[in-house]
Amino acid sequence: MIYCVEDDIDIRELIVYTLESAGYRAEGIGGGAALREAMERNLPELILMDIMLPGEDGVSLLQWIRTRNETAGIPVIMLTARGSEFDKVRSLDLGADDYVTKPFGMMELLSRIRAVLRRSGRGVRTTVLQAGPVLMDLDRHSVKSAGQDVTLTLKEYDLLRKLMENLNVVFSRDQLLEDVWGYDIGGETRTVDVHVRNLRQKLGMPGEMIETVRGVGYRMRDVLKNE
Repeated sequence: MIYCVEDDIDIRELIVYTLESAGYRAEGIGGGAALREAMERNLPELILMDIMLPGEDGVSLLQWIRTRNETAGIPVIMLTARGSEFDKVRSLDLGADDYVTKPFGMMELLSRIRAVLRRSGRGVRTTVLQAGPVLMDLDRHSVKSAGQDVTLTLKEYDLLRKLMENLNVVFSRDQLLEDVWGYDIGGETRTVDVHVRNLRQKLGMPGEMIETVRGVGYRMRDVLKNE
């Protein structure tokens, strides 16, 4: 999970959308009080934080994060419209892992995030994938749905893994054919549809997280709709 602490709702929503499209789980947060509350519920893998926030500014929040044992090691990238050397040095001296000045490109931001996660050791390969009540253990090549073991064929497993590694990302049937089966069979997409149907049946109710996007293809949500 990546928290984006930004009071400008348009920028916040754009960043969250970009992160989710890139396969990350992300949550937009409007200010310091909301961040403190979110941190009590769940600790993120990384925080993107604007310096200019209403009430408590980003520098004060950074200090708070770095002085708590349970949060001190969380990577923080500061986002700000300020371009002065003072703000940059102050943020880095207080423990920020990187600093990005607005306006910035989304691809640049993603690159900075990946670099910080690698340096922090938080970008290593995940051996267990989770989407709601569905767990996939890559080392054991096993799947559980709502606590129950699920037996899948090799291609069903590969298809589920593709979707779980890219939660909320929409894939066309042609993309899935190429990425999972390794070939393009000239627009014949029934193979994908059959495997998606089988996956939904075998996963039970959590299979509803695999959604059909009309006219496009499929995606897997990170939670059940009723959660």
